[in-house]
Amino acid sequence: MDDEARTPHIDTMTESRSRRHPEKTHRPDNSIQRKPAWIRVKAPTSKGYAETRDRLRARNLHTVCEEAACPNIGECWARGHATVMILGDICTRGCAFCNVATGRPGPVDPLEPENVALTAAESALSHMVITSVDRDDLADGGAAQFAACIRAVRTASPSTTIEVLTPDFRDKPGALDTVVAAGPDVFNHNLECVPRLYPSIRPGARYYHSLRLLDQAKALDGDLFTKSGIMVGLGETRSEVLQVMDDMRSAGVDFLTVGQYLQPTPKHAPVDRFVPPREFDDYASTARSKGFRMVASSPLTRSSHHADRDFAALRAAGAST
Repeated sequence: MDDEARTPHIDTMTESRSRRHPEKTHRPDNSIQRKPAWIRVKAPTSKGYAETRDRLRARNLHTVCEEAACPNIGECWARGHATVMILGDICTRGCAFCNVATGRPGPVDPLEPENVALTAAESALSHMVITSVDRDDLADGGAAQFAACIRAVRTASPSTTIEVLTPDFRDKPGALDTVVAAGPDVFNHNLECVPRLYPSIRPGARYYHSLRLLDQAKALDGDLFTKSGIMVGLGETRSEVLQVMDDMRSAGVDFLTVGQYLQPTPKHAPVDRFVPPREFDDYASTARSKGFRMVASSPLTRSSHHADRDFAALRAAGAST
């Protein structure tokens, strides 16, 4: 192929990357390390995966599974489980770890709650996870849409338990109250990384604000299960991770997830190291000793991975205390 024919293809790739992550375009590239054997997964090819994909497309729904390039998408979608991402697929923030597109979001879809609810009913889901992009452009950060989705799922599929994974609702007074009042079974908000790394990894957020959000959710509804997670492999120390655990417990967090950070593109933060499975086992053991009711800690752990199974265990653990 001659240079003239090759150029449009290169320009298209560059333009596509620019559109998805405009805030990262001028950053230097970070090489992507080869993944160790324990972190590799097979490409999704199952019939169940295709059925889940088609069902979501038919309802015009986005998922964090696709947008954030989750490594567990093949396994989860094969079982009919997908984490619905409401409020569009464009985020108003540009975190250094996240593959969700950044830019100016479109209008809120008034049919989205109904489509989320119909998906839960059609899939006969025992447990549904609803998350969203950050919507700093909205007066309530999208809280009313979360509440509408919760109510719609309750109506269309009463037996489905509901987990919300929300943004931090920073500078959005009353947003948390709106979501909690709608009655989710699990309130999840991820701290994502240790506080020292916030300026470079999660610059639009504040560690102690996120921690306070979790504390306030529990204060608003003492029966609500709260959940949070962090990534490792970004350059944190073990003592920093243990301090985050203590902070979460002080905020009353019930469920902790710990997973390996994976670099989506050369423009994202580099992986500092691939944490071996034995260290994840150690984190899990330590977290249980600190009083978490449920812990998921492994290289491929993500907030919504096995969320249905883990919630059933979490609820059983809560009933026994």
